[in-house]
Order: sequence, then C-alpha cells, then structure tokens
Amino acid sequence: MANTRTVTVINGDGIGPEVSAATIRVLEALKVPLEFEFKDAGAEVVAKFGTNLPHETVEAVLKSGVALKGPTGTVVGGGLPSANVGLRKRLDLYSSLRPVKSVPNVKTRYENVDLVVVRENTEDLYAGLEHIVVPGVVEALKIITEKASTRIARFAFEYARKNGRKRVSAIHKANIMKLSDGLFLDCCRKVGREFPEITYDEVIVDNLCMQLVKDPTRFDVMVTENLYGDIVSDLCAGLVGGLGMVPGANIGERTAVFEAVHGTAPDIAGKGIANPTALMMSAVMMLEWLDLKDEARRMQGAIQKVYGGDVKVRTGDLGGSATTREFTDAIIAAL
Repeated sequence: MANTRTVTVINGDGIGPEVSAATIRVLEALKVPLEFEFKDAGAEVVAKFGTNLPHETVEAVLKSGVALKGPTGTVVGGGLPSANVGLRKRLDLYSSLRPVKSVPNVKTRYENVDLVVVRENTEDLYAGLEHIVVPGVVEALKIITEKASTRIARFAFEYARKNGRKRVSAIHKANIMKLSDGLFLDCCRKVGREFPEITYDEVIVDNLCMQLVKDPTRFDVMVTENLYGDIVSDLCAGLVGGLGMVPGANIGERTAVFEAVHGTAPDIAGKGIANPTALMMSAVMMLEWLDLKDEARRMQGAIQKVYGGDVKVRTGDLGGSATTREFTDAIIAAL
C-alpha cells in the first residue's frame, strides 16, 4: 500500500491482547493505510526480557513515531517501576490528553459531559525520587520546572484554540505548595496572556473535585501537574461510565502513544468478554493525529451508532451479554 505508515502495537497485560486485537480488526475493516508491528511491554514479559519495558520496544516507537497500547500491569508497593511511566519518560511524551465525553445510552448521573484533561506527564512526584532518610521516614521530591510547566500550558491553550474551546482552568494546590505550584501557575498565566480569546481561571484541586461532582458542565479544558492530572482524569472518567469509556493519548514533540487507560482486568482476561471501547476511541484519536480525518470520523461514527442504536450490543461491564468479538462485529457492521 502506497504511503503506508507503521504503527507499533503494544498489547500489554491481562485483557490487553484482546482489546488490541479487536481494535486492529476495526482499523483493518476501515482499510487504513497502516502497517502494524507488535512489540512487548508490561508485567507479563519480565520473565522473558528481565524488564517490563524492553529497549527494542522503545526503539521501535521512536522509529515509527506512533504506538497503540493496551493496559500494562504495575506491582503496588514493590517490583519494577511502571512501564507506562518509563515509556513516557524515555519518549518525552510530555502531554497526557484525556477527552471525557458522554456516550449515547450509557446511563450515568450526568448527561452532556464534555471535558478535556491535559496532564503534564514527565515530572512532579512521578519523577520517582524517593529515599529513606532514617528508618521509618521516607522523603519524596516533587519536581516542577518552568520548561515543563510552560510547554504543558501552551499545549492546553493551543488545543483549546484549535478545537474551539472557550475556557482553560489551571488546577493547583499553590495555597499550600507556594513555590512548586506557584511556579506552575506563573507559567500558565504567562502563556494564557497569548490567548486573549480564551477565558483563563485557576482552581484549587480539592475544590475542583467537589465542583466536578456537583456540576461538571462548568469546566472545559483543565491543565494540571502530573499527580493531580492522574486523579482528576480518573474522576472525570467516572462521570461518563468509567475508564472503559474514555480514550487517552500521550503526546510528545515527535512521538505519540495512544492507549486504553483502564486496568488489565486479570479476572476476565482470556474470557473474550472485555469491552474494547476505550482502546477503539484511542485509535480514533490516533487516526486524527495521523491526519487520517475521514477514517477517524467513520470510526467514531460507528462507535456512536452502536451505542446510540436501538439494538443494545453491550459488554458485561455495561449490563449487556455481548462478547468482545460480538461487540467488534457490531462496530464493523456500523462502518
């Protein structure tokens, strides 16, 4: 196929291979000009490679410039560092982009939710700089830099301008962390002055969480540091049905990784009942990033049609009985 672009596929752990295979089936049905190469990462490949993020996987994504990634497992309170965090650092994927939008016929407490979380992806407490001061006392260092704060603020404002968004809210805790979060806010304010058509405001993170639960419609684009963004983006996902309904992208200057941000769901792995919606929606974002606008529109339309239609094809997490294959068949038919 002429002008074919290579996409690196990282299946991941648990249900990762199943939702990846389902998503690729849809992309192939679309006849997209893409070629898929498969590379390893995650907890399940440690025995084979001695690491959860093999060097050749990172090199492959650097070469292709784009990856589609299933969920990878991380041990809590021990073991190797997160493969997700490692990939973001190695590729300098500084922006985590999480659009959160209501899906037709998915019953939640709220309707017409349409939010975007832009999360700085490379520093903050996720720098992983921890040490034992004395037995029983651990110190963790929060790293906030002018460079990272400025470029994530610029990403958020440019995204808002490009997508017709009206407001950017900087999320912080500068009332307590006056230097680190204060620097973050200074950078957001400076960048905001270059975008006079976009309303800019600042919200303390704990107040934001309360306001989102009361009325998510008052917010638009939210730009955050790493830890707050991790928490807020999952909270927002809960407003529209959970992480299984929300796409995610990690974007750098030259490279991007599009991933399902939900967990590996080991309890249902291998049973063929996982919901592939999140990774399919992430693939839509990937197609847009690759400037395959028509294919992105068709795939998004097919997902909307299946959820909005009278025939309820739903996986078990949404109260239905469809298998992963049956749900994918419905998406392909809707194309």
